[in-house]
Amino acid sequence: MKIRSAVLRESGLEGPFADSKPLTITELELAPPGPGEVLVRMIAAGLCHSDLSVITGVRPRPVPMALGHEASAKVVRVGSGVSHVRAGQKVALVFVPSCGHCTPCMEGRPALCEPGNGANAKGEMLDGGRRLSRDGVTVHHHCGVSAFSEHAVVSARSCIPIDDDIDPVEAAVFGCAVLTGVGAVVNTGQVRPGASALIVGLGGVGLSALLGALAAGAHPVVAVDVHQSKLDFAMALGADHAVNAKDADAVERIRELTRGGVDYAFEFAGSVPAMQLAYAATRRGGTTVTAGLPHPDDRWPLQQLSLTAEERTVKGSYIGSCIPSRDIPRYVGLFKAGKLPVNKLIGERLALDDINAGFDRLATGSGLRDLIVF
Repeated sequence: MKIRSAVLRESGLEGPFADSKPLTITELELAPPGPGEVLVRMIAAGLCHSDLSVITGVRPRPVPMALGHEASAKVVRVGSGVSHVRAGQKVALVFVPSCGHCTPCMEGRPALCEPGNGANAKGEMLDGGRRLSRDGVTVHHHCGVSAFSEHAVVSARSCIPIDDDIDPVEAAVFGCAVLTGVGAVVNTGQVRPGASALIVGLGGVGLSALLGALAAGAHPVVAVDVHQSKLDFAMALGADHAVNAKDADAVERIRELTRGGVDYAFEFAGSVPAMQLAYAATRRGGTTVTAGLPHPDDRWPLQQLSLTAEERTVKGSYIGSCIPSRDIPRYVGLFKAGKLPVNKLIGERLALDDINAGFDRLATGSGLRDLIVF
């Protein structure tokens, strides 16, 4: 079938993207779903820094590539062997399809699925093939989802059914921002009620983590960013304190506010300075978690002595250490109960043709979680 899709043909073009147009709205040929696959019609797709990092070349990926990885969709058709979703059902899409039989999957860590992550790096489906082309030329998939497309063929393992009584547009953020942010707090960090928490980087993922920390009973919760508008918004969401990372005394202020440092610090900015701040603001015996995705060449200069003498813990968190089939229904339940108001994090609702301007907003930090609505 013919579909319209936002295709990245070259990484590294300079902004403003509304002028350079790294994403071209292109008509592609989409092959039907194979065994274990699902044809979906997109409902909404989020603009995420992980997409932006592919556009800028910070995360190299093969091109041409149909971009987008965070979305909600409606199932159109299922391939053979698919039983947990059906035609007409609404789903949230997860950007690492898990094979179910590699060592991480068997250990209950599907976010680290080896075949799934390997396929994503190559721009392939989980089975190693591709379903997108133009004039006989193969087009790569982004994270097995390619969400900035009217339709997509995805692995059934990327599809998590969502309740009919929530807005399917708002449900788009559960597949990345909510899974990654909330999961980093409750799964990776395992924040305890009454423990202090620091959130560094207030994009869609960081703000989701802020809501997760509040829902987990953390106190105080300190928000850090370089944009005052983001800090003001974090306070409106319920943060106890806000500190601008550009302030020379930012770490000292955080330590004063938390009686010597936070129990848990979470870094979502994907930068070495942000990680340095998060670690420096963590108390002796505390835990520092990073879910940021910096350039592969970036290195964080850890003082090894403090790791030992202060009994520190440093953890990485990918997709919030999630089990999607368990966690998305849980987070949706918290959302419906009013305990996880992620709908407040949604910014502009854009048409597919406006996607390059949307990434300009993301690059400048001026927006919230903007969505492409189909």
